[in-house]
Amino acid sequence: MRYFLDISYRGTAFHGWQIQPNAHTVQEEINRALSTILQQDITCLGSGRTDTGVHALQQVAHFDAELSDSLEQLQYRLNGLLPPEVSIKAIRPVNPEAHARFDAVRRTYHYHLHQQKDPFKTGTSYFFSRNLEVAPIREAIALFKSWKNFQAFSKVHTDVNHFDCDIYEISWQETNDGHLFSVSANRFLRGMIRAMVGTLLEVGQGRLSQSELENILASGERSRAGRAVPPEGLFLTEVKYPESIYLDI
Repeated sequence: MRYFLDISYRGTAFHGWQIQPNAHTVQEEINRALSTILQQDITCLGSGRTDTGVHALQQVAHFDAELSDSLEQLQYRLNGLLPPEVSIKAIRPVNPEAHARFDAVRRTYHYHLHQQKDPFKTGTSYFFSRNLEVAPIREAIALFKSWKNFQAFSKVHTDVNHFDCDIYEISWQETNDGHLFSVSANRFLRGMIRAMVGTLLEVGQGRLSQSELENILASGERSRAGRAVPPEGLFLTEVKYPESIYLDI
């Protein structure tokens, strides 16, 4: 039987989602907890990677097992075994061929910035105190929405077949003490969102014009785009799937 896990985690303590040698990862913790409880070797597969320090309000992973406990009991036992920074919010049965990565139709990320020093935001928001003009930023994200190839915002030497992404929704909002960038798409490239935000900060400070931004996008050269902002402001907030894959709908 195949199941989807809805997972949330604070990424500060982890070297990202995906298992890697000599590093503490979220996937490793969940595999260990599942294997301990179910008394068998379990490997879960996530909807995608998140980098070191990046958080998730909703990450999704699938695993295969025959369960003797109810889903509620398994959720309770997992949460008791996992570290405080990781929470299982739901476990749902899915079709046997359902895949957490390949069946996702939309992913949404938020990036948080605060502009006044706040010790309670440390680790979950990027402190950026310089003034920003929002109007040119919003003009820039309109260009992003109409664009397709985002190679200029991808980490170099990444293993992908193409750099095309369909952006469904994108916004830049002013908050009480800073800014919130939100973007939804069918897929994202490695490092893409942090590079997008870093480039938008250049636009908002008047260091990059709209025509220069369009030239950067057309060039596909990562070195011409803005720096990658720190990971602590970035949250994977939602991963959506066709309702037909769930067995309990």
